[in-house]
Amino acid sequence: MGSTVLSLRIDGELLDRLKQHAAKRGMSVQDYVVRTLIRDDFDERFQSAVEETEKFYGQEKLCPADGVPAEEVN
Repeated sequence: MGSTVLSLRIDGELLDRLKQHAAKRGMSVQDYVVRTLIRDDFDERFQSAVEETEKFYGQEKLCPADGVPAEEVN
């Protein structure tokens, strides 16, 4: 997979906050932003998978916390 350049304009206050968050994690702003976007993308795909599973098995049969069938939780 190749990489592509994405250029965006943000205000100084937001950039300062991004720098602070990145510095806390020992990361560059670029790495922090990319990692955040990847995490958000994963969260969306994971939620879609959970919804599809609920449709397939029926929502009432799943434990809401972890998707494990309720009879297996106890």
